[in-house]
Amino acid sequence: MSAEKSRNAGRDKPWMFRTYAGHSTASESNKLYRSNLAKGQTGLSVAFDLPTQTGYDSDHILSRGEVGKVGVPISHLGDMRALFEGIPLGEMNTSMTINATAVWLMALYIAAAEAQGAPRAKLQGTTQNDIIKEYLSRGSYVFPPAQSLRLTQDLILFTTKECPKFNPINVCSYHLQEAGATPSQELAYALATAVAILDNVKKSGEISDEDFAQVVGRISFFVNAGMRFVTELCKMRAFVELWEEITRERYGVKDEKLRRFRYGVQVNSLGLTEQQPENNVYRILIEMLAVVLSKNARARAVQLPAWNEALGLPRPFDQQWSLRMQQIMAYETDLLEYGDIFDGNPEIARKVGELKEEAKAELKKIEELGGAAAAVEIGYMKSKLVEANTARLESIEAGEQIVVGVNKFTGGEPSPLASGDDQIMVVPEHVEAEQISRLKAWRESRDQKAAKAAIEELARAAKEGRNMVEPSIAAAKAGVTTGEWGNVLRGVFGEYRAPTGVSSTARQVGGQLDAVREEVARVSQKLGKRAKFLVGKPGLDGHSNGAEQIAVRARDAGFDVIYAGIRSTPAELVETAKKEGAHCIGLSILSGSHVTLAHEVIRLMKQEGVDAPLVVGGIIPPADEKLLRDAGVAAVYTPKNYDLNAIMTDLAHIIEKAAV
Repeated sequence: MSAEKSRNAGRDKPWMFRTYAGHSTASESNKLYRSNLAKGQTGLSVAFDLPTQTGYDSDHILSRGEVGKVGVPISHLGDMRALFEGIPLGEMNTSMTINATAVWLMALYIAAAEAQGAPRAKLQGTTQNDIIKEYLSRGSYVFPPAQSLRLTQDLILFTTKECPKFNPINVCSYHLQEAGATPSQELAYALATAVAILDNVKKSGEISDEDFAQVVGRISFFVNAGMRFVTELCKMRAFVELWEEITRERYGVKDEKLRRFRYGVQVNSLGLTEQQPENNVYRILIEMLAVVLSKNARARAVQLPAWNEALGLPRPFDQQWSLRMQQIMAYETDLLEYGDIFDGNPEIARKVGELKEEAKAELKKIEELGGAAAAVEIGYMKSKLVEANTARLESIEAGEQIVVGVNKFTGGEPSPLASGDDQIMVVPEHVEAEQISRLKAWRESRDQKAAKAAIEELARAAKEGRNMVEPSIAAAKAGVTTGEWGNVLRGVFGEYRAPTGVSSTARQVGGQLDAVREEVARVSQKLGKRAKFLVGKPGLDGHSNGAEQIAVRARDAGFDVIYAGIRSTPAELVETAKKEGAHCIGLSILSGSHVTLAHEVIRLMKQEGVDAPLVVGGIIPPADEKLLRDAGVAAVYTPKNYDLNAIMTDLAHIIEKAAV
């Protein structure tokens, strides 16, 4: 045997290679999936658009501008079949980033698989299905916590019996870090979520002790890894050790295999920069090291963002580049030929121990509050994340945390990678109208009696407390749509608006903010009242971290701030601005729907006689920035505008100019 063959014989199997993808339409996303699989990707990771994630059809008023933007629209079984056409679901491992509507999307997936002839028992993959972190960071929740956790439990109990190879939940700490969580907070909040879910399943009385151990073994996690890769590596080792302790001591799981911490990862998108975006390639590689170097804490699946995601939607080439990064690490290096190279390292052991102790202290606090669900409802965890994110941003502003190309080493050559009109993928404007047309045709062509009967059975199951998965599968096969499923459950469970985590009390911090306060006070005196700033999240974009930080800093700077959280219609925002006498309206939109939503707000402002200046923030390409300014938007802020004090001074001057 050659030396090369000998090395390969002893190598560990690589982790699963994934790319988080989906856009425009089911058929276009299908082409992308098949292309990525042909390039060596070994699993699928499906991104759904915001209407799908929040249980609306593509023609709902809140869906306007959002269809196909951050993922693929799936309104019914026909869309799901088109998404996986030519991809054998009985052989594929599919991860679906879906939470509030996880039961429904899983029902569509099962129905599509059965149409292919693939039995439920063969299906492999994961539904994210972690609703608690939605209230804290990502914002695609729909129902109140108790009812949402019931749906999470329904899917866990169903898959344990019917789809034993499928992971029914992916407890997700990824978005906690994106919302500013420290490593110990990420550990504590994710583990508290897993405990809350498992406690509920155990209390249900619907599962035997033997099957409960299998439930524990099917719980997976989805984590984040940032730039402090030694700390992040230690965080992953701490996750492994803490989960082993929890499953052994709290739940009495005897089988070591069922106690293993199994996780997938997408490395940090929060730290990707609009400035010098080519540097993001190095950031992504360094962050990946944290989750692959330590064998005993190695990820089971990895998906990497693309270098240009701070600019917009990545192209197929950009996704290919990230896939190749994984393949080079797995196949060209000798990483997989060795055991864990960190075992016995005193520095690693010290840091792991430190993180564990901090996480245990926070877990104890959450337990004292009544568990993760209670800590969400009283706003404890959300306020802690907002505080942590504020501290992170302030350290960047002050230059204490260096970000190359942003607050240090800002000079340099322009990047040829980031020039030209095709540096990102743009979802064509006609996609939404065509999706709505197909949706209407689907509704008209289905068996209306069968759909009506399925909807009525869904409502009965929800009211009677029955497991919602089987009735959802029947509804999927009867042609029921995503919005109809969502409407049934909204009618039974009600809707929910989570705490924003933004305190109404200004922090008395000094330094550079003193000069900003003086400027805001000067303008307020000129107005004869305190300058009032309305921060709005129109549409379905639930990523509220930026809006929260703007609201916090505006409050600290002396503005009278109005911020009601996510998911407002343009009409609601304009009505609030008129009623409250806002001196400036700020829209935060990260879903790519900024042009459509800003134009609608401008139209309604003119209609209602609201003449306050409008500013817009988000991931906004230069061409769209020009469109917004031409339409009358006073200022546009993108990730490159990291200096919040400078933004606050701008707002004061914009208000002053408008008042003249």
